[in-house]
Amino acid sequence: MTRLFHVSDVHFGREDREAIDWFGRKVLEEQPDAVIMTGDLTMRARASEFAAAGKWLESLGRPVTVEVGNHDLPYFNLWARFVTPYKRYKAIERMIEKPLDVKGVSVVPLKTTARFQFRTNWSKGYVSTRSLQESLALVEAVPGDDLIFVAAHHPLIEAGTMATSQTRRGRAALDALATAGVHAVLTGHVHDPFDVAHEIEGRTVRLIGAGTLSERVRSQPPSFNEIRVEGRSFETIARFKGEGSVVL
Repeated sequence: MTRLFHVSDVHFGREDREAIDWFGRKVLEEQPDAVIMTGDLTMRARASEFAAAGKWLESLGRPVTVEVGNHDLPYFNLWARFVTPYKRYKAIERMIEKPLDVKGVSVVPLKTTARFQFRTNWSKGYVSTRSLQESLALVEAVPGDDLIFVAAHHPLIEAGTMATSQTRRGRAALDALATAGVHAVLTGHVHDPFDVAHEIEGRTVRLIGAGTLSERVRSQPPSFNEIRVEGRSFETIARFKGEGSVVL
């Protein structure tokens, strides 16, 4: 069995220290095959926040891939946002959008953040043609027997959670990924866990969202997802700090 820990929205700067430590203990005790971090490592993309996040990720001692969240781009410093948006990522640069191949599962990145959008709320999702094509090329290169999981920050379509993603071009991206043979899209952003199956032209693709390990909880307490893979089947278990777990 392959076990993946899917974590999101840690928000260093507003992290829940007890939740962070709890997750670290679980990784150390259970040794998952990989950790998938789907964005918003930081609260304000400050260098100190990235340094703390990098130290934490390194301490896990497992293969890690990290997606960029909207909070990981400079917000108040517009020069940094548009000219050097990724300068502060140095502490975790080698983990950013890193494809993973772990025991029958290939994890492919998909960028859903944007430095600028023609709408007032830049925190919402956007899938560019270039980002989608890059992800589809990686999907095409996956070995035929592997399950394919795409990791992004924003849910591509809404999943009935309290918070929304409003991802532009998300539906078209989901359709293209499903047609290409993707089995699941792993995301964060909304701070509550979910696992919703969608049927697209005879194919089933699951949208899986992780909760948060920050103080910025929504309807559920701090949590992460454990994804258990057996052959061609997989299940998602939301694990809550101090409150047990539930199969989604």
